[in-house]
Amino acid sequence: MSLQAAAELAQTVYKRDKAQYDIQAIAKAQLDADAADLKSKKAQVDQQAALVEKKTIRAPFAGRVGITTVNPGQYINPGDAIVTLQAIDPIYADFYLPQQQLGQLQVGQAIVVDTNALSNRTFDGKIRSINPRVDAATRNVQIEAAVDNRERKLLPGMYANVKIDAGGVQRYLTLPQTAITYNPYGATVFVVKPGAQKNAQGKVMPVAQQVFVTPGPTRGDQVAILKGIGEGTQVVTSGQLKLKNGTPLVIDNRVLPADNPNPTPQEQ
Repeated sequence: MSLQAAAELAQTVYKRDKAQYDIQAIAKAQLDADAADLKSKKAQVDQQAALVEKKTIRAPFAGRVGITTVNPGQYINPGDAIVTLQAIDPIYADFYLPQQQLGQLQVGQAIVVDTNALSNRTFDGKIRSINPRVDAATRNVQIEAAVDNRERKLLPGMYANVKIDAGGVQRYLTLPQTAITYNPYGATVFVVKPGAQKNAQGKVMPVAQQVFVTPGPTRGDQVAILKGIGEGTQVVTSGQLKLKNGTPLVIDNRVLPADNPNPTPQEQ
């Protein structure tokens, strides 16, 4: 502030002496000295402003700041994190879908997002981008959607459910996830087949037979089966590690496997 005041005083002196010089009341040398002093004072003000600008940290984009990690007067080094900054309107939702569903997706497609943190609330959004590369390990593709968050209710890192209107209703034959065994050479299930051996009561005991299946989309505890078995086939849902082809089976349906298409997340 003192440099600014000195510059303003130099400006006033220059204007006053310029008026005196115009009526030949002072020498040209005095006016030149006033101009040089004014230029010097302005340069000092600009230099000080540049130093202040270097010490001012500006956010690269508009958003909401979090809790600061430093205190006034504390020395910090270049690159030290001082606060988090989150752009939350719009907010972006990242999720993955199987490659089989790529044909049903397109940029600009509408989605609906809900979260267990905000009961009975849904948020509209649109698919913003589709990763052009499929994950080689999972055969899933990453999708990014922009979600309207003008009320700033959604926060980064929240668990959310994403629903996409992909057209007509799809009907699948499904199995509990516990029924499927995944191997490097493919997915298999054990089906129940009539056997030749009889038990103590004289009844023919069923046996296990391993068959390959092609899994499809998953929903909750259910997995769609695209190929390998048909409707009405009896499938073993537990104890597969003890089985091989031809193993006699004792069927016990008292304990049912998890088969909920909409299970409740553990955090609830």
